[in-house]
Amino acid sequence: MRNSFTRLFTALLVVLLVSTLAFAQRGRPDARRGVQPSGPSVPHDPHDLTGIWRGNTQSLSNAPPPMTAWGKEQFDAHKPSYGPRAVPPALGNDPTGKCDPLGYPRILFFGRPFEMIQTKDRILQFFEWGRALREIWIDGREIPKDPDPKWLGNTAVGKWDGDTFVVDTVGFDERAWIDHFGNPHSEDMHLEERYHRLDRDTLEVVMTIDDPKTYTKAWVSDKLTFRLQANDKIREDFCVPSEEESFNQGVRNPAGGVINK
Repeated sequence: MRNSFTRLFTALLVVLLVSTLAFAQRGRPDARRGVQPSGPSVPHDPHDLTGIWRGNTQSLSNAPPPMTAWGKEQFDAHKPSYGPRAVPPALGNDPTGKCDPLGYPRILFFGRPFEMIQTKDRILQFFEWGRALREIWIDGREIPKDPDPKWLGNTAVGKWDGDTFVVDTVGFDERAWIDHFGNPHSEDMHLEERYHRLDRDTLEVVMTIDDPKTYTKAWVSDKLTFRLQANDKIREDFCVPSEEESFNQGVRNPAGGVINK
């Protein structure tokens, strides 16, 4: 009986380790496509953000500000499969496990590149993951007062402040998490992003989340760095429900093998 219990306990530990590592790897940068290092500095237009960019950041910063009672309730209810609170995917409730959209800004932290495309009245962010398109309006419009919530935000408007491109976005669907670690936000979140192209190959971004329903003070990010991927391209990378189901079945039944993506 004692030997049977020992074998069962060891098997459970193996399942936990394999499933957590497998799920976490899917949220990290593709090992086959490392972030390209910066080359020699060359002349560039600081008001031109065009290009494919990629970073290694996983959240706004190491720790969010203190949460409100509502925010803490949401945080405790989130069971991520990544980070210090990680549980096996079969026991977690990360929206990505159902192929729900990542939302914003989490899609920036998913280890996949995005492309910036500038037009006369909009700057477009084209994300490889899910091939999602975000519109940042630069035609002088105002952000709405009572926006309907959307996965990437209802409306994003941008303007130049010197060489810094400032974007304000409101109207976020609170089903999305801010990052892999399960940090929450409410529909009332107001996100400010400040993009500064330091040189041709380096894009620095600072984000500020103002969400009094969730956090007791504004959450100001670290300086997030993204590198120009001059020789890369945006590929097809979808979360497919049937493939996700097969992955989770492999996690639940390790003898059947874990499907690597």
